[in-house]
Amino acid sequence: MNIRREERKKVAIEKQIDENLKRVYEQDSTQKIPDRFLELLDKLREQE
Repeated sequence: MNIRREERKKVAIEKQIDENLKRVYEQDSTQKIPDRFLELLDKLREQE
């Protein structure tokens, strides 16, 4: 049961990070999130 709670918590945190990043980049809708930045986020998630 605790494992599921931790997994839901992790998913919620990842969702919040994604939403915050989108909010920052929506300020200038012509600007795309750099691939290098997305790769860095993927690497950070893999370390968890």
